[in-house]
Amino acid sequence: MNSSRFEKKRGCVRPPHFDILWLPRAAIRSVEGDPSDCILVVGVSRPKIALTVFVVMLLSMFFTFHVIYDSALSTLHNTHHQLDKQSPSLLLLSRKLYPTAVKRLPQAIIMGVRKCGTRALLEMLHLHPKVQKAAGEVHFFDRDENYNKGLEWYRMQMPHSYFGQMTIEKSPSYFVTPEVPERIRAMNASIKLLLIVREPVTRAISDYTQLRANAATSSPTTLPTASPKSFEQLVLHPNGSVNEGYRPLAISAYHHYLHRWLEVFPREQILIVNGDMLIEDPVPQLQKIEQFLGLEPKIGNHNFYFNETKGFFCWRNETSNRCLRETKGRKHPRVAPHVVSKLRGYFVEHNQKFYELIGEDLGWPED
Repeated sequence: MNSSRFEKKRGCVRPPHFDILWLPRAAIRSVEGDPSDCILVVGVSRPKIALTVFVVMLLSMFFTFHVIYDSALSTLHNTHHQLDKQSPSLLLLSRKLYPTAVKRLPQAIIMGVRKCGTRALLEMLHLHPKVQKAAGEVHFFDRDENYNKGLEWYRMQMPHSYFGQMTIEKSPSYFVTPEVPERIRAMNASIKLLLIVREPVTRAISDYTQLRANAATSSPTTLPTASPKSFEQLVLHPNGSVNEGYRPLAISAYHHYLHRWLEVFPREQILIVNGDMLIEDPVPQLQKIEQFLGLEPKIGNHNFYFNETKGFFCWRNETSNRCLRETKGRKHPRVAPHVVSKLRGYFVEHNQKFYELIGEDLGWPED
């Protein structure tokens, strides 16, 4: 072949080191116009040189991309460094712009007390847009079979929540179970705890009512059963003294259990919620809880309406109205006034000890 730098054939140019056949298009098909309008058929006559040229081209492209990539990373790092000084980090910013719902361990727990309105309290708090609630009572800290499953199992029982939201669960039996305070502290020593209480005799009657209802539904209907004992028969011995061992009465002596919690958690991490006031006028109690939990005030009178049929407040938000299910707010049996008076007298000392622990007098009746 001619070794000149460029070889012209029929008006077409061949670069060196490549065996290239340039053909006029006219040689393939008939065309009108420029006879140098050519097509290209490529072969390689000097493969080593061609391979070298090809590798050089690839390396050149790689180093060019690498320089551009390093430059972009450096610019991003400098921008991130400036944002750290002037605004939230890019991670926090991305969470705000592109939030992802995940399951988180609770930041607050309603730890009791049974039959004082724990379910109502949880549902009312869920009115707040920053609160997500566990669907049921998880019983993680008070049941060994659940606690032994570990915190990851516990976390998976929680609802999905977005960054900035608070997860709350409630299990009333936490309050009376000795192991629970230490177990909760092991999970989160700074957790917020809510303790809702009611006047002790009223709580005991409500507890008795639920126990009797549960016994009635669980007993086989085909077998004859003895008539259930009345509240009076259970809370008083035949000689008229108070049956301190009766479980509903024992739970109402709140100070017996609260002192264990105060040995583990500082008083400022436990908020006492007045369950009687929550029933009569829920908004002030909920506003106090919002402040305790560090939530922006959102819940107000517009979220509640009084249900004349049920005899207590129901709640609503922008999308729905809700009341507690039928098993809540059961009608209590009539208890003889002298029995109520005797029990209130019995609880005077217990209530005073409770007031001293919480630093507040709830004004429960003494006769």
